[in-house]
Amino acid sequence: MGWWQVSADTLARSRFVLSPYAETFASLKLLHAGAGAHPGEQAWLRAHLPAYRARLAADPVTALLVRAGLGRHWIADFLTPTPWDGESFAEAVARVRAAPPGAVRGHLRTSLGCPLPAELERDDLADRAARLVEWVWQEGVLPYWERRRRVLEADVVARTAQVSRGGWAAVLDALRPGRTRWLGESRLQVNLHEYPPRELSGAELLFVPVTPQTGWVSWEEPRRERYAVVYPCVGVLAGERGRPPVPAGLGALLGRARAEVLVLLETPMSTTQVVAVTGQGLGSAGRHLRVLLDAGLVARRRAGRSVLYSRTAAGEVLIRSAGQHVASAP
Repeated sequence: MGWWQVSADTLARSRFVLSPYAETFASLKLLHAGAGAHPGEQAWLRAHLPAYRARLAADPVTALLVRAGLGRHWIADFLTPTPWDGESFAEAVARVRAAPPGAVRGHLRTSLGCPLPAELERDDLADRAARLVEWVWQEGVLPYWERRRRVLEADVVARTAQVSRGGWAAVLDALRPGRTRWLGESRLQVNLHEYPPRELSGAELLFVPVTPQTGWVSWEEPRRERYAVVYPCVGVLAGERGRPPVPAGLGALLGRARAEVLVLLETPMSTTQVVAVTGQGLGSAGRHLRVLLDAGLVARRRAGRSVLYSRTAAGEVLIRSAGQHVASAP
């Protein structure tokens, strides 16, 4: 397994950031795989996979570049620049395009694990990769970005609340179950591959959610002062897996949509984040939150510019009672 030595200071300074580029590259990985993990990904692939395949069929060099860059055990480093907080998609893709030709070919040899095909011994590979990622952004991500961004923000709010409740170990174990894990003794497992450990003391550590169910790690060369763990967020493309199961009795009591909001608020969320995960309209979500607030089932507090809602003790009791009733029913 691959693991990083993470000092207490590095972990304390670590933070969550959103990256339009990481979201786009995760979508490219999904197109390359050609199969979705859940109905949301499958619907998105039905809409965009034919055009993607047609584009690569018309550009064999780029098709070969994608297959080489997305290796089985390693992604070519130039394709996954470590995000900067607040960095736009255009700024990130410019870093991909600026990668030196020799470094690009070296990264591709590493991801392939063998010499490059003759067709990739050329100097325009970084530009070709950048143009393909730009196409994925324009066609497959930008039209959905505002909604995806709200889903990603909801995930960050949930993870941050989890840190305050259970500490970093619980959060790290849940980022990519089976892949990321807090090993103790300041060691963070980041994948299942047998790579040499890395010392992160003094470095910046970022956690970056994406909506496709994929992930990777990256760091800056040569100084290695910034590291990132990209992980799949809780709320997914169409929100289907982000919707919590609602006990039938609770749905009959409150109405299914309102009960869904109450079940969802196990972790604090804003109104727009509830909208993003549930797919409800803004007005409907706001009305449900107001009724639940007036009934004492949820509470609200301000966090920066956002107003966050979360279940109260009374809401917890109602959820547990409904769940126990379902479990004991004949």
